[in-house]
Amino acid sequence: MNIEDIKTAADAGKTVHWANTGYIVRKDRLRQYLIVYLPNGSTIGLTNRAGTRLNGAEDAFFIVDCEAPVRGVTARVK
Repeated sequence: MNIEDIKTAADAGKTVHWANTGYIVRKDRLRQYLIVYLPNGSTIGLTNRAGTRLNGAEDAFFIVDCEAPVRGVTARVK
């Protein structure tokens, strides 16, 4: 995914991951796109300061959008 694909997906409410499902892309209240490591909240910007280069390889970003059963309950994973 390129920068625009990631931003568009995040703006559309899709959960964009980087590297594995422990990392997600979020937009903060300052409208900055961030990569957040869920277990401890560690955060880095999605791009360099100029906004021209991702802080991660394009092919490492992905969207998980499927249904999965969880202890007998079907949950939607986004």
